[in-house]
Amino acid sequence: MITAPVIADFAPLGADIILLVGALSIILADLILPGKDRVVLAWGSLLVVLASFIATFTLDLSGVAWGGVYATDSATILIKQIVLFCGAIALLASIHPVQKQFPRRQTEYHTLLIFSVLGASLLAGAKDIVFLAVAFELMGIPLYVLSAYDRHKPTAVEGALKLVLSGTISAAVLGFGLSILVGMAGSTTIEVIAAYVTAHPSPIVLLGGSLAFAGVGFKLGVFPFHQWVPDTYQGATIPIVAFLSVAPKVGGIAALSRVLLPHNHALLSGVQPVIFGIAGATIIIGNMLALNQTSVRRLLAYSGVGHMGFALLALGTGTVEGISSLLFYLAAYAVTNLGAFLVVGAVEQGKGDAMLSDFQGLDRRNSALAAAMLVFLLSLAGIPFVIGFWGKLAVFIAAWGAGQIGLVILGALMSVVGLFYYMRIGRSIYMSEPLETTPIDVPTTVWVAIGITLLLVVVLGLYPAPLYSLAQEGAVALLAFTAI
Repeated sequence: MITAPVIADFAPLGADIILLVGALSIILADLILPGKDRVVLAWGSLLVVLASFIATFTLDLSGVAWGGVYATDSATILIKQIVLFCGAIALLASIHPVQKQFPRRQTEYHTLLIFSVLGASLLAGAKDIVFLAVAFELMGIPLYVLSAYDRHKPTAVEGALKLVLSGTISAAVLGFGLSILVGMAGSTTIEVIAAYVTAHPSPIVLLGGSLAFAGVGFKLGVFPFHQWVPDTYQGATIPIVAFLSVAPKVGGIAALSRVLLPHNHALLSGVQPVIFGIAGATIIIGNMLALNQTSVRRLLAYSGVGHMGFALLALGTGTVEGISSLLFYLAAYAVTNLGAFLVVGAVEQGKGDAMLSDFQGLDRRNSALAAAMLVFLLSLAGIPFVIGFWGKLAVFIAAWGAGQIGLVILGALMSVVGLFYYMRIGRSIYMSEPLETTPIDVPTTVWVAIGITLLLVVVLGLYPAPLYSLAQEGAVALLAFTAI
C-alpha cells in the first residue's frame, strides 16, 4: 500500500529557519560582495540572530514539526531565548576583535557561531533521538573550529584539541547510550522510549540512560568530564569563551531534560542517585580547584564547573520547583557569565590571558569596567540582590523540598568558598595598586554587550518575578507527558 508523503509543518521551526536561511545568505553574500572588509556581514550575522530572537516573541511557534520529531512548548521557547541571547551578545562582542584579528576570516567565524546557536536552539524542542543527536553535534562541531580560531596561539590549539577529544568521546558515549534505549524500545521517539522504560524497567535500560547522561556530561563539563574546560577557556578568543561557557551548557541541559523527564521521570528515576552524586562532586571540585587560580580565565572556568553542579542538583529533583529553579538558574548564570568574561576580555586588550595582577587597581584605569565586574562577581557568588542570588536560592529551596538536605548544606558551604575566590578579584580591583596606569579603552560594541548583560543582572535581581514565572511555565511543559 502506497501512502501519501507526510508534509512537514515548519511553523514551529520558524525561529530556527531564520537562523539557517540567514547563515546561508551570509555565506552567499561573502562570495558575491567585492572587497576584503566583511564587517557588514558581521552586522548582518547579528541581525539574523536578533531576528530569530524577536521571532520567539512575535511568531506562533506552537505545535509539532516533521512528524513529531520536534515540538515547541513553553520550555522550548524559554531555552531558545536564552541560547539566542547568548549568541547575539557573543556576536556583538565579536565584531571589533574579529575584524581586527581575523580580517580575512570574519564570515566563517560568524556563520559558524550561528550554526552552533542553531544546534542548541533545536535541542530545546527535540522529541526524537536521531534529531537530538544531530542537533547535539550541530551545536558542538562549530565550536571545535571557533575555539582554535587564533591558530597562531599555542594555548588555543591545545585547548581546541582537548575540546575535540572530549567532544568525540561525548558523541560516542551518548550515541552508545541512546542506541541501547532505541534498541530496547524499538523506537527513536523519546516519549515512546520513556513509556517502555516505565513498563519494562531493567538494568540494561538504566545503563543506556546513564551512558546518555555521561555523554552530555562531557559537554556540560561536570566532574569527572571537566578536564577540557580550563584549557579551552584559556586559549580561545574571549567572545567564544563567553559563548562556550553558557550556550552549550543550556543546550546540554535541554537535551538531558528531554530524555530524562518524560512519562513521570521514567529515566530520571533510575539515574537520580548518579545525578545527585555527580552534582555534589562537581560542586566540590569546581569550587576547590578555583581557589588557587591566578589566571582569571581558569578561575572562571572552574567556577563554571561548580555552577553546573548546582544545575544538576536542580535537574535531579525532577519536581516542578526543581525544574523551575533549573531554568531560572540557567538564565541567571548565562547573563552573568557572559558579562564577566567580556570584562576579562576588555582587561586583556588582546595581550593574552588576564591574570589577577592585571585587575589590580582596575577602578583607577576604568571605573565603569571595575564596577561592572564587581556586580558580575557578586551575582556569581549569589549575593543579594542580583540575579545570581535568586537563582541559587531557588535551587536550594527546590533541593531542600526534594529531601536533598545534605547537598543543600554542601552547596551553601561551597558558595562561601566561591565568595572567597570571587572577592580575590574584587580585592585586586579596588584594594591594590595598579601595575599599569594607562586607561583601558573598550570598543563600543563590547561596551554595549557588557551594558546589556549588566542591566539584566541588576534589573532581574531587583525584580525576578517575570523570569521565574516563565521558568515555572517551562517546567510544567517539560514535565508534562504528551504522546506523539
